[in-house]
Amino acid sequence: MTRRVLFVCLGNICRSPTAEAVFRDLLRREPSGLAIEADSAGTQAYHVGSPPDARAVAAARRRGIDMSELRARIVEAADFERFDLLLAMDEQNYRQLLGMAPRERRDRVRLFLEYAPELGRREVPDPYYGGATGFEDVLDLVEEAGRGLLAALAASR
Repeated sequence: MTRRVLFVCLGNICRSPTAEAVFRDLLRREPSGLAIEADSAGTQAYHVGSPPDARAVAAARRRGIDMSELRARIVEAADFERFDLLLAMDEQNYRQLLGMAPRERRDRVRLFLEYAPELGRREVPDPYYGGATGFEDVLDLVEEAGRGLLAALAASR
């Protein structure tokens, strides 16, 4: 059975495409034997069709992760059927996803950092208006949560 995971932030050009790319890289580097598909989307249509923020791409590239083929899209109603998990980067997007989700699919919506409780944080901060180190911080957070997500998916098979 293929598990499908959707990473979600506001515009789908910083945090959620970074999470998608990092998670795909983890799947490649740390094979689990699981069939997992990953995608990302935004709750707002600000950047639909755009590539990820150049600063996110550069930070990921420094770690050997390629994000260049990703393009922003918006969360669609069908995503609540297609994906087993919709993982929000922050509380605002979490609440938005819950508001969009059919009642019987709300259990699929979670905060991504729930998979890294050792971090003591609930949100991946938006690096868009910050300095370059913000993108490095996002990479660190999503890698840690990605490992936790992979472990949780493996444990639930």
